[in-house]
Amino acid sequence: MHEHHADTAATVQQLTFSLAGEEYGVDILAVREIRGWSRVTRIPQASAYMLGVLNLRGAIVPVLDLRLRFGLERESYGDNTVMIVVAVAERLFGIVVDAVSDVVDIDPATVKPVPDMGAIVDTRYLKGLTTHADRMVMLLDVEKLMRPEDVETLDAALPAVREVEVAA
Repeated sequence: MHEHHADTAATVQQLTFSLAGEEYGVDILAVREIRGWSRVTRIPQASAYMLGVLNLRGAIVPVLDLRLRFGLERESYGDNTVMIVVAVAERLFGIVVDAVSDVVDIDPATVKPVPDMGAIVDTRYLKGLTTHADRMVMLLDVEKLMRPEDVETLDAALPAVREVEVAA
């Protein structure tokens, strides 16, 4: 009866962040860096939540506002605004969140499927729910945040964009 102890070490690290008063987690393995807000170059025809692109050390990184992606009220960007740069399928993109909390170890066994929570958040973008330190943490599925058509729009529009804002 002891098999379940074998994988106790297999926790996954999640970078937790807050958005509109809720806690979210993103797999730390997908995170490339955490940076402050910097100006982006707007892309014509892009979705509203797609803020634009940023030149990050030579890589053109699309930046999306997670509040807008989730259909929430937009916050003004300031000194506390944080951009988490994540890699999905060899491609970098930035997600703008309210604040980064910390890195936590999550036991996959504690992750529950996401119930349909109505209009709070679009559950398509979540992998599951867990609790950490008595707080509910919603685990983000970063691969679902960027729709293929968004990537196509960006790729089509980029050649026409003369100057991309360079990250400070």
